[in-house]
Amino acid sequence: MRIFLNLAALKKAKFHEYAIRFLAGGIVTALTGIIAKKFGPGIGGLFLAFPAILPASVTLIEKHERQKKERAGLHGAIRGRKAAGIDAAGAATGSVGLFAFALAVWRLVPIYESWIVLGGATVIWMAVAYMLWRVRKAL
Repeated sequence: MRIFLNLAALKKAKFHEYAIRFLAGGIVTALTGIIAKKFGPGIGGLFLAFPAILPASVTLIEKHERQKKERAGLHGAIRGRKAAGIDAAGAATGSVGLFAFALAVWRLVPIYESWIVLGGATVIWMAVAYMLWRVRKAL
């Protein structure tokens, strides 16, 4: 699978699909705030790692892929599920990279300037996610 940017896909999405993503992200963010207020920032921070729009995005990807196959006269449920699964796997890979980012920031912020740490941690995040993507692709 090649990674590419398709700006034409932005025109294909309907307003209500963006609204669903916005609403889902808002709900998750609000729940995270409530948890942080009740149990403290340490516990609340754990919930910030939850990808707020992933559930909405995955369901929309499944729907779009299924509809594309159905327009061609085929049954698209399996194709839709596979596309959603690939997106979720990508999110999981990015989350492992995010964990590496958080670990680097946690360990290095007390020692170095924050802008250096954040820049380095961002490079670590991208490198870990890319390496995991390459490993997954090789398997």
